[in-house]
Amino acid sequence: MTTDSSPWPHRPVDVGLVGAGPWARAMHARILAAGPETRLTSVWARRAEAAQEIATPYEAHVAADFDELLDHCEAVAFAVPPAVQAHLAPLAAKKGKALLLEKPLGPDLPAAQRVAEAIAKAGVVSQLVLTKRYHPLTRAFIDQARALDVAGARSCYLHGAFLGGEFATGWRLEHGALLDLGPHLLDLLDAAIGPITAIRASGDPRRWIELTCEHANGAMSQASLSGSVNLPRPLTRVELFGTGPSLTYDTAAIDHEEAWPILRNEFATAVRTGTPGELDAQHGLYLQTLLDQATSR
Repeated sequence: MTTDSSPWPHRPVDVGLVGAGPWARAMHARILAAGPETRLTSVWARRAEAAQEIATPYEAHVAADFDELLDHCEAVAFAVPPAVQAHLAPLAAKKGKALLLEKPLGPDLPAAQRVAEAIAKAGVVSQLVLTKRYHPLTRAFIDQARALDVAGARSCYLHGAFLGGEFATGWRLEHGALLDLGPHLLDLLDAAIGPITAIRASGDPRRWIELTCEHANGAMSQASLSGSVNLPRPLTRVELFGTGPSLTYDTAAIDHEEAWPILRNEFATAVRTGTPGELDAQHGLYLQTLLDQATSR
């Protein structure tokens, strides 16, 4: 799905937001409230005062509990740690709510399987917030890459958020870069080169981890991940090599603000048509399966 310049033809999708942390403030609340495709109708978080701070600028309802949030929306966006999402998302699916999900689906593969199974059983729309995949430059890179004969690739996703600050949260410090950054980079490699059929990891996810991926077409790719290195800005880079000219993707040239309206439009379109896009919970389960394989070999 892609956006166009036509006016939004449907009523806005009423979305409830779970979570009131830095990512909920920086992205979810303001993007969902901006419309016209969506409307932020309710916020619930463990700390009521934090939920109030996020809800007030957008005149959204502050729910006393999760059940009350579900009573005030038709879709739920999650901006919480993976374990919390894995617990609550199936409950929302059973109530028939569409789901805007963070990656990873859960803290481990069994939890992710429960989320995907609940969504499939309920038949509700789901979509992953894999932010870079909604940017026009990312999509242009993937289109170009799919036309190449790729023999090998090297890639990285590096930043220093785990060293301190509001994004150095408990689950990130516990699980490290593999669970936090891995879904993004594996998704890019998988989309650009082809399905990943085998994967192995080495290193420490809390410091620096290396992934080696085998793709269905015979190509090999390397991925370096760390959230604990001192850099002036986050670095995401993919380089493809083969029989023709090399191709490079680098987020240094990306304004992430261009991705959010596309994400919002595609989620709302999926809800209104009842047809999820490719970045749904099943795709999230596929990525989590790769993460599990990387650490079990």
